[in-house]
Amino acid sequence: MGFVAMMLTAVVVVHLYLWRRLVRASTIRGSRPRRVLTWVLLAPAVVMVVAFLGGRLGIGMDVERVVAWPGYLWLAVMFYLFVFGLVMEVPRAVATFVVSRRRRTAEPAAAAEPVDGESAPVDEVVLAGAAAGGGATAHGTATTGRPVAEGVAAAVPAIDRRLFISRTASAVVAAGALATVGYGVSRALGDPVIERVPVRLPRLDPRMSGLRIAVVSDIHLGPLTGRGHTERIVRMINGLEADAVTIVGDLVDGTVAELGRLAAPLRSLESRYGAYFVTGNHEYYTAAGPQEWIEELRSLGVRPLRNERVEIRHAGAVLDLAGVNDLNGVPSGDGPDFDKALGGRDANRPVVLMAHQPVQVTQAAAHGVDLQLSGHTHGGQMAPINLFVPLQQPVVAGLASVPRTGGGDTQVYVTRGAGFWGPPVRVGAPPEITLIELRT
Repeated sequence: MGFVAMMLTAVVVVHLYLWRRLVRASTIRGSRPRRVLTWVLLAPAVVMVVAFLGGRLGIGMDVERVVAWPGYLWLAVMFYLFVFGLVMEVPRAVATFVVSRRRRTAEPAAAAEPVDGESAPVDEVVLAGAAAGGGATAHGTATTGRPVAEGVAAAVPAIDRRLFISRTASAVVAAGALATVGYGVSRALGDPVIERVPVRLPRLDPRMSGLRIAVVSDIHLGPLTGRGHTERIVRMINGLEADAVTIVGDLVDGTVAELGRLAAPLRSLESRYGAYFVTGNHEYYTAAGPQEWIEELRSLGVRPLRNERVEIRHAGAVLDLAGVNDLNGVPSGDGPDFDKALGGRDANRPVVLMAHQPVQVTQAAAHGVDLQLSGHTHGGQMAPINLFVPLQQPVVAGLASVPRTGGGDTQVYVTRGAGFWGPPVRVGAPPEITLIELRT
C-alpha cells in the first residue's frame, strides 16, 4: 500500500505541474481551450490509474487489456511531458525575463511622452480590462485627456508576448514528448538486440572455453503482450545455438490461468544442456504467487533453480550453474539462500549464478561466484530513469565486477531484458537477448 500511495501522490503532483505549465500558463481563465485541455490531462490520468491498479483491484485480464494500452501509454507521455517541461523551464524563464525587462524599459519612456500637453499613466485596471476584452474602451479617454487606446496599444504587445512564450514552450514540450514516446514504442515492440559478450573466467577449464550461455530476462508476459512476443524471443534464442539458456526472472505479470497460453512457446526452446529459470520480483506480485509458475515451467521443459545448482558437463570438464530466488521472496520465506545453492561444491571449478537483481552480487562475491547473470533494471527502460537506477542497484546494464572474497573478482552481467514493464516504451535502452561466451 505504501508503494501505491507513493505512486498516486507522484501522479497527482506531476499532473498539477503539467496543468499549471501547459494549460493555465497558455490559456485564458474561463476559456473553452482551458476547459478542454484540463480534461485532456484528467481523463487519461484516470485510465492510467485504473490500468496501474488493475491487478490489485481484481478487474480481470480482459478488462486490463482494454485499459492497459491507453493507460500505460499516457504514463509514458506524462513522464516525458514532465521531463521536457523541466528542460524548458530555463529557456522559458529567460524569455519571460527579457520580455518583462523590455516592458519595464518601455513604460517610463511612454509615460514621459506629452499627450495633449499633459503626462499621466492610464489606469491599470482599464488597461487590464481592455487587454482581456479586446480593447472595448478604444473610443474613450483617460481623465487626463490621453486617449486610452494609446495606452492599450503600448500594453497589449507585452501581454501577448508572454502568452506567446507560454504557448510556444507548451508546444515544444508536447511535440518532444509525443515524438519521444513514438520512438520508444517502436523500440519496445521491435526485435530485441542480440548482444554477444565474451567473458573471461580465470578458473574455467580450457576444455570449456567457448561455452555459450543465452541470457534473457524481464520478458514480462502480461496484458500488453501476446503469444507472438514469446514466439519471437524463442525463435531468436534458438537461432543463437546456445549450449544453455537462462531465464533470469520477471517472466510474467499474471497467473497461469491468465497467461499460460502466452508462455507455451517456451516449450520449443533449444539448447544442448537445457533451459533454466529463477524467480524475479514480479513472480511474487502475481495473485497465485510463484509456485504455480514453477510447476508450469517444469511442464514446459524449463528447469527452475530454487536455491540449487546443476552441473554442466562439457568436453570432459564441469561448470556449476546455480540459481537463487529473488529478494521479494523473503517475506514469504521463499527468499534467496546462497548457502543452500552454493554450499558443499568443489571450490576449484567455476560457478555461474543466476540471480534476478544485480544487488545480489555482494553475497555472490562472498560465496566465491565467478559470474552472476542478472536482469531487473531494464537498463532504465526510459531515459533518464537510468540515471536513478544506481540508487538501488550497483549496475544498470552490461558487464561489471566486484572484489571477491579470497581474491579475484566476481563478474556480473546485467541484461536490459527482452520485454517491458508498464509503458510499451523503451528510450535509450533497447530490449536485449544476450549470448555469453565463456573464455579462459
